[in-house]
Amino acid sequence: MSLVNIGGQQVLLLREGTERTQGRNAQQNNIAAAKVIAEAIRSALGPKGLDKMLVDSFGDVVITNDGATILKEMEIQHPAAKFVVELAKVQDDEVGDGTTTVVIIAGELLKQAEELLSQDVHASIIVDGYRKATVHALDNLEKLAIQVDITDRAMLKESVRTSMSSKVIAGHSQDLAEIVINAALQVTVDEGGKKVCDIDNIKIEKKKGESIKETELIKGIVLDKSVVHSGMPKKIDKAKILIIDAAIEVTKTEFDAKINITSPDQMKSFLDQEQQMIEDMVDKVIATGANVVLSQKGIDDLAQHFFAKKGVLAVRRIKKSDIEKLSMATGATLVTRIEGAEKSDLGQAGVVEERKIGDDDFIFVEGCPNPKSVSIMIRGGSDLIVDEAERSIHDALCVVRNVIQDGLVVPGGGAPQIYLSKRLKDYANTLAGREQLAVEKFAEALEIIPRTLAENAGLDPIDVLVALRAAHDKGSDTAGVNLETGKPTDMVKEKVFEPVSVARQAISSASEAAQMILRIDDIIAAKSSGGGMPGGMPPGGMPGMDDF
Repeated sequence: MSLVNIGGQQVLLLREGTERTQGRNAQQNNIAAAKVIAEAIRSALGPKGLDKMLVDSFGDVVITNDGATILKEMEIQHPAAKFVVELAKVQDDEVGDGTTTVVIIAGELLKQAEELLSQDVHASIIVDGYRKATVHALDNLEKLAIQVDITDRAMLKESVRTSMSSKVIAGHSQDLAEIVINAALQVTVDEGGKKVCDIDNIKIEKKKGESIKETELIKGIVLDKSVVHSGMPKKIDKAKILIIDAAIEVTKTEFDAKINITSPDQMKSFLDQEQQMIEDMVDKVIATGANVVLSQKGIDDLAQHFFAKKGVLAVRRIKKSDIEKLSMATGATLVTRIEGAEKSDLGQAGVVEERKIGDDDFIFVEGCPNPKSVSIMIRGGSDLIVDEAERSIHDALCVVRNVIQDGLVVPGGGAPQIYLSKRLKDYANTLAGREQLAVEKFAEALEIIPRTLAENAGLDPIDVLVALRAAHDKGSDTAGVNLETGKPTDMVKEKVFEPVSVARQAISSASEAAQMILRIDDIIAAKSSGGGMPGGMPPGGMPGMDDF
């Protein structure tokens, strides 16, 4: 219930049970929520970052230092905190890496804004200052960017290794970087003079057992399936593959029908006719020259028998997404009517083979001439390691894709943030009024990245920041923090790079989120019919610090 005074008389505006928080309290509440989320994942940033163990209500365990995964697994109630969590999801969807960075920057921007609010600087002035600072920062980020040729595998490899350095697979980054780069380049195509790398065309399969170093790239597709009939060959060399989106079985009528059979001969004739129809389908497939049949739908038992007699390997009920990848890998045309199948529809592969990995059967379609869809088979000592390896490889694939498509990288190790911070402080001096204060705070907020990297490495963050600022004042624009020595080091010489798109997205998204949260000065939370607040808020209204 919310009451307002109009002419000395109280007027009821909202339904009873509605909670309302206004002004400074609303801003402080939202800022506190965002800061708690940022603090929760700060220790996971960088090569020296630590992992989080997340245990859900069912007892399932996830161990990771991937920001998006950590926040997705956390059961967060506060609406403003949920908004910050969404930041990590957007960062993951857009560029695939930098999910921890974007949340940390957003939290620090709000922390710096809180200091200005306490000095009675209006939220609108802070928002305007942050908006100008964002534009200026992104312009200067482009000046720091280094052009990369996608034929320069060394640069691609260093970008991937930088991404993997903070992951559980860091010890195997040398070999895995090669796998990731080869996979990404294999699926890269030219579209209108631009390089396009769609990593959705890279299929990830995982199976616990052996070690991460046994992870391999298959120039083709791996299916979590088995051959449909025990009498079929388990391996076909020089495979000619027919991919069909049609059932090899007698189709049932769409309406109910009755067949009156008055003698055994009629029954036999009926069954013979059904068998003949299936045999005709199989013969049509064989006539194309196919020795491997991959079907999105079912294959009748009788058809399986006929295929086995002809020495054809068949797999059924393959997912639509896998069928599309198989078509891209083998060059086969997806056939929707068996009657229309032609020799020209066939795809090729060096070998199609059923292999047992652990307790499960997999179909390997590999040795394709020029596959535009490939697979990575991830191995590891346990399910937890395999899952984390999958997340790490996904991030690495996104990094390669970004470099291939943008052709730009920036130095890592906190160098871009210190570089931008220095230029924003210079820019702030050109502004009049209180917006200058907001731009200065934006500059200070960016320094949270090198500060956090230093803290997570056990270094003194103040000493590291002072040394970095001094190095940049002397013109070392690419100086970042060396986490082994704590000294400013040229990140270009150290070969520490990240895609410019990751840094660009992190700064713009964090700034937009901070601006939106700062503009909220009134929170009206209606009580739901079930007794709790909407959006997962507890019955008491906006939760306090202990409820995050």
